[in-house]
Amino acid sequence: MPKVRKVPQRMCLGCQEMKPKKELIRVVRTPEDTIEIDSTGKRSGRGAYICHSPECLEKALKGKRLEKALKQPIAQEIKNDLMERMNR
Repeated sequence: MPKVRKVPQRMCLGCQEMKPKKELIRVVRTPEDTIEIDSTGKRSGRGAYICHSPECLEKALKGKRLEKALKQPIAQEIKNDLMERMNR
């Protein structure tokens, strides 16, 4: 009988739901204290996850949940980049 693999689950900062890691966008604070969008999901640093919906991003930014999770203020350019990615 083949082994059943566990699917890693992460919580979206917007809707507060647990979802498979592959379905979420990872925002990472690197060891150099820069905030970037991690498309690979493997960059080193502190990560936070958001769904692919603009509503979740809006909730995460409005409640400052993203800033709290990364323990650093988020630049407007990163916010714009995230919004652009959601609208694709």
